[in-house]
Amino acid sequence: MKKIFLFLLVFTAVSCSSGQSYTGYTSDQNNLKQHISKLASAEFGGRKTGEKGQKLAAAYLADYYLNLKLEAPAGHEDYLQHIPLEFFNGKSKDKAENVVAYMKGSKYPDEVLVITSHYDHLGTNGDNIFFGADDDASGNAALMEIARLFQKAKMEGRHPDRSILFLHVSGEEIGLFGSAYYTSHPIFPLEKTIANLNVDMVGRIDDKHKNNPDYVYLIGSDKLSKDLHNLSEKVNKETVNLELDYTYNDEKDPNRYYYRSDHYNFAKNNIPVLFYFNGTHEDYHKPTDTEEKINYEALSKRTNLIFYTAWEIVNRKEKIAVDNISQK
Repeated sequence: MKKIFLFLLVFTAVSCSSGQSYTGYTSDQNNLKQHISKLASAEFGGRKTGEKGQKLAAAYLADYYLNLKLEAPAGHEDYLQHIPLEFFNGKSKDKAENVVAYMKGSKYPDEVLVITSHYDHLGTNGDNIFFGADDDASGNAALMEIARLFQKAKMEGRHPDRSILFLHVSGEEIGLFGSAYYTSHPIFPLEKTIANLNVDMVGRIDDKHKNNPDYVYLIGSDKLSKDLHNLSEKVNKETVNLELDYTYNDEKDPNRYYYRSDHYNFAKNNIPVLFYFNGTHEDYHKPTDTEEKINYEALSKRTNLIFYTAWEIVNRKEKIAVDNISQK
């Protein structure tokens, strides 16, 4: 059974429309665990924006990209986009940083895919640390693995046709400030930003899916671009074949998650977005959101899906088409 599945995975990966194969590129659960264990450790103290733990997390991320030998964007050689204190409107005690790493495209270098996750969390309350293992150490670990896979492919001669910005933002929990700063001070022109894939909480299983962990919620893929939605569906069917749950994509859904994570600052600028999410759980925004509760098999499958989707976006002949305009 296993051999048949692997054969099908190889065959379908090769047959994707980009013309470039992503066969052989899969996330490593050990790497995912290592990153979450560090980011969600007591040492980082809940990573609250403007505080010591957030600075330590930013340094950890920047060192990772330096050691990975991924480029830093011009003008950000320390892999940091510095956000001044006044930008936070009194919601942070100090200035903060987005972490940025870059891979230049070989054919269409001016066209940029931005992949985001927020690395800040809620800090501490007395003796309680809000570890934020799922929210959003899981998303950062996924983004770091995706960057590693693209770098591995590049080193093997498979350069992406379009450019990729790996963007870890701060200030999400206090009002989406990190992504707001990036979109108001973009490193690459927003008009050349072809899409944003946002990864926020992808390491747990919610109650609805406790008997079927092979799922992910998708939000926003059809809001501005049916093209992105169709690409996402196609890539999923050809590779990991997760259940794609669109419950929270419904405009009538009272949670309004489309407006509550960092992708929305890109959507407001008419950039097609896709938000990956595992849903909430009993540990959401509590000190009990800890590393040992992460489901690494589910996280790995979701990471693979995001990587394969990003691969198709940056390597296919046509860039993602926008067919709706954001009403903000």
